[in-house]
Amino acid sequence: MPPETPSHAAGRLDDDDYPAYTMGRAAEMIGATPGFLRAIGEARLITPLRSEGGHRRYSRYQLRIAARARELVDGGTAVEAACRIVILEDQLEEALRLNEELRRAD
Repeated sequence: MPPETPSHAAGRLDDDDYPAYTMGRAAEMIGATPGFLRAIGEARLITPLRSEGGHRRYSRYQLRIAARARELVDGGTAVEAACRIVILEDQLEEALRLNEELRRAD
């Protein structure tokens, strides 16, 4: 991730896909551990971007996905199963959104 000027970086903080959060901060925000974030990364639920130094960086969108997975895991679901559930929920939400757009277009 190339360095940005302070004014350009500040403008990106409203972008849901901008990787603004370090692993430690991301884990703190969702009430999880860095190990949990690594585990859902290994399960390919989210793929954090890497800084020039190789550190993981997370977006707000990724944190919402991770928080949903954490809810499922806290409820007793295995990490791999929680990741699959979240992926399916996300796909369903997108399909419903697209379906609604097509209905409006008619």
